[in-house]
Amino acid sequence: MVLLSPTGTGKTIAFLLPLLERLSTDCDGVQALVALPSRELARQVFEVWRSMKTPFHAAAFYGGRPLEQEIASLGGASPSVVIGTPGRLLDHLSHASFAADSCSLLVIDEFDKCLELGFQEEMQRLADALPNVKSRFLLSATDAVEIPQFAGAGNVERLDFRSDSEQPAVRTSFYTVTTTPEKRLETLCSLLCSFGGEPSIVFCNFRESVEEVRKYLAGKSVNCVAYHGALEQKERELALFRFKCGNSNVLVCTDLAARGLDIKDVKHVVHYQRALTADVFTHRNGRTARWEADGAVYLISFENKSLPEFVPESLSEYTLPKRAVLPPAPQWSILYIGKGKRDKLSRGDIAGFFIKIGGLKAEDVGTILVFDNYSYAAVRMKYMRAVLKAVEGKKIKGIKTLIMPARCK
Repeated sequence: MVLLSPTGTGKTIAFLLPLLERLSTDCDGVQALVALPSRELARQVFEVWRSMKTPFHAAAFYGGRPLEQEIASLGGASPSVVIGTPGRLLDHLSHASFAADSCSLLVIDEFDKCLELGFQEEMQRLADALPNVKSRFLLSATDAVEIPQFAGAGNVERLDFRSDSEQPAVRTSFYTVTTTPEKRLETLCSLLCSFGGEPSIVFCNFRESVEEVRKYLAGKSVNCVAYHGALEQKERELALFRFKCGNSNVLVCTDLAARGLDIKDVKHVVHYQRALTADVFTHRNGRTARWEADGAVYLISFENKSLPEFVPESLSEYTLPKRAVLPPAPQWSILYIGKGKRDKLSRGDIAGFFIKIGGLKAEDVGTILVFDNYSYAAVRMKYMRAVLKAVEGKKIKGIKTLIMPARCK
């Protein structure tokens, strides 16, 4: 089955619910495998599965951390559901980390990306390693030119909801912001300042451009964070966490962030550099106006230069303020805790620690993210120093650990 649906309409839960219905308590092996094109998407889908609190165990496998650590986390048991990136899934299959013979269901999320030429060889090998798959579910907001035979091209049922009148594009306002190449950075800064601190994503085509924009904005005291594929996994995780928890209100990124990431309350998407294809344009814009929310998209363009055909016609020109006013400072700071899931630490443990020992109220503890070996917690900026002083030398669940401000780039 191929499921096509606009960005932000709930495709993840749309495949996890029927996947859950097909699992059996009588099977001890892997029953379903979910392949996705990026680490962040794999982790995001895994967290959604965990939030469903099903009786079936799942495991997430992706690069940026040792393969041996992932194998050890299984403890010799096979999860019912395996979620991961194609390359890392193949690594596990080659090491026989889990048995693939019992897997009857394959889900390929963002399938048009997964089946591109760069991924296709890995996906072919992955499909070949799953000899007993009976059903394949392929999902995306954009279609593929061709579905290879190994992905189930022979017998396809298609569900296409993209023509629905309620698709997010109806809730998205589009604007152009005209400038010159020499003033593009200055224009971007003025545009972001006009948003008053509302969460915004700025898309660039290259990693070097992301770093150039980040440095310029930081030099103008605009709170921003960079996100691209050249960053280490820990840096990428911290960058997304800073943006999600409100420690930074601007995410400057490549198209690595264009697909699938569900970041709440993103109000603005800015094309600092124009999307190279219609599909990229669609996925970038899909980071705002998700589910039932409204959003706005801005294309920075040059005078007398035409826009691509896939851009909506007759866009309004956005009027920049005559004088840029810096957005308000973020209300949240981020603390690093040197322990995580492997130490049996949970979000509830961390929140309770900062409330009981750190003297915070519940509303002064923000988003908490627990990884295998460390954790991040957002606390009100104005209380950070007092909290650090109060918890110095104290133990969480009887464990002594390092607690310090997260080192942000």
